[in-house]
Amino acid sequence: MKIAIASDHAATGLKAELRDWLTEQGHEVTDLGPDNNDSVDYPDFGYKLASAVADGSAERGVALCGSGIGISMSVNRNPAVRCALVGEPLSAALAREHNDANCIAMGARLTGSDMAKACLTAFLNTDFAGGRHQRRVDKLSNPSC
Repeated sequence: MKIAIASDHAATGLKAELRDWLTEQGHEVTDLGPDNNDSVDYPDFGYKLASAVADGSAERGVALCGSGIGISMSVNRNPAVRCALVGEPLSAALAREHNDANCIAMGARLTGSDMAKACLTAFLNTDFAGGRHQRRVDKLSNPSC
C-alpha cells in the first residue's frame, strides 16, 4: 500500500520509527517531513499529508504531532480526507470499518511505539463495511447528500 506520513517537530522520532516499520511490512512510504526536531507548524505538514491522500499519491495517511489533535484538525480541512485521531486499535479499526477513514492521527506524547504499531495494523488491515455507513461517509464530503 502507498502510505504518506507526516508530523510536526514533537513527533519526528515516532514518525521515523513508524516509517521504517511500515517499509519493513512491505508498504511504499513517503515521508513528508519534517526531517529534524526544529520547531515547525503542524498545519503545514497536515495540509501536505491531506493533499497527498486527496490527489491519490497515497492511499492512506499517517499524521503525528504531540497530541495528534492539531495535525488531525489540519488534515481534516481537506474534504476528500477523513482523518481519525486514535489511541488504541479498536478505534483505528472502527474508523476504517464505519467511517472509511483514509488517514490516522496519533499523539507521540500520548501513544507509545508498540501501541502506535498496533493502531496502524488495525487501521491498515480493516476494510470499509459500506452499506448503511456509505451514506454517512458521503455526507462528510457533501453535506447536501
